[in-house]
This record gives sequence, structure tokens and C-alpha cells, in this order.
Amino acid sequence: MATAHIEAKEGVIAKTVLMPGDPLRAKFIADTYLENVVQFNNVRGMLGFTGTYNGKTISVMGSGMGMPSIGIYSYELYKFYGVENIVRIGSCGAYTADLDLYDVLLVDRAWSESTYPETQSGVETGEYTFPDETLNEELLVVAKELNIPVTKGTIHSSDVFYREDRTVGQKIFKEKNAIAVEMESFALFHNAKVLGKKAACLLTVSDNLVTQQETTSEERQNAFTKMMDIALGLAK
Repeated sequence: MATAHIEAKEGVIAKTVLMPGDPLRAKFIADTYLENVVQFNNVRGMLGFTGTYNGKTISVMGSGMGMPSIGIYSYELYKFYGVENIVRIGSCGAYTADLDLYDVLLVDRAWSESTYPETQSGVETGEYTFPDETLNEELLVVAKELNIPVTKGTIHSSDVFYREDRTVGQKIFKEKNAIAVEMESFALFHNAKVLGKKAACLLTVSDNLVTQQETTSEERQNAFTKMMDIALGLAK
């Protein structure tokens, strides 16, 4: 049952999918954490894997960068492959000096200037989209069991990575209380709502736009293990 962007056969993808932006991060998770791994996708290099974690089946697949990309993959997973839960596990840039590199964030709402919801389904949903509260609570329980500190908050989902106006982040922080910026959650949460599914987002701070601290691309691929541990706890 292939789609335009996923070549998986029916029944290969688990009900819960973890979605890092980078497909190589998906491979890292599969290689490091999962057993009995089967690769189910390589279309456009967007790697996807299914395996077992503590005896439970779970899948991991890259989403690509930005709302259009995660919009495509999450929609196809929900609509055509029977996926029930998608947890984005990605990186973010902090809008406040109170956040340090490698801090883990759990998104409780996503703010964006994007017109993704209106364009996708012809409805105006306002400036915010929201994760599933039950899924968020489950992630918090796992984080507590693992003794991993988690900061809950609003994030900014941006359509643009390189802004000419470098002061925009501080304005958004003050006006919207958005503590960090990424590029995907707003669309993921909307797709889940439209299709009656569940979505959540765990983020690791990869750089701080106030203090100018940053991580390397290799660190972003391989070192964000705390949020991976939390998300994998959803394997059921």
C-alpha cells in the first residue's frame, strides 16, 4: 500500500511513530535502541524503520524540515497507514536565556504566522494548534520515571529559518510567551486534529538565540538522547 512518499507495505508501520526531522537521526534511533529492525521507507532518502523496544513495537521515521514536509509525511501515516500517535522529537532554538543547551521541552501549544491550517482544510483555527493532552501526560509520566527534567511551554513554529530581522525572536517571546522556535509542530498538531489522531512534540535545545550557544550538526544527530528515551517509553 505505497503512497506517493512512503513505500511501506500494509501492517509494517506501528501505531506509534517517533518523528525526528533528520532521517539520519531516525536511523540512529533504530540502530541504537530498537531490536528486530525492518526498514520500511527510503523514498527520497526519508528513512523509516519499525522495531521493538522492551518487547513492544514502535516505528521511527524522518519528517524532513518545515511544515510542508512534516505535513505530507504525518498526513500519509495517519490517513493511509493507520498510525494513531506521532511524537515529533526535534531540535529547537531557545528564545530565553533561562534555557540551556540540551534542555528538553514538551510543547503544550504551537504558535505560528503560518496559514497551514487554512490552506490544508479551509478553516481558520487561529494562531495556535495543540498537542493531545493525554499523550502529553503519558510523556510526562515517562520523564518522571526516568528522572529527566522537562520544561512545558509554548513554541514558535516558523516558516523561515534565516530571518533578516534577527530581533523577531525576542518580540515573539515577549508577545506570545514562546520560549523556543522550531519549524514543524504547528502543522503536525493540525493534521492530527483534522484526522482524529494524536500528536505530541518533544524538543531539545540545540542553540540559544540569546546567549548564542549552539551545538554541532553531529551533536544534533546523535546526542539528543534524553528526549529519545522519553518518547520510546510510549512503546506499548
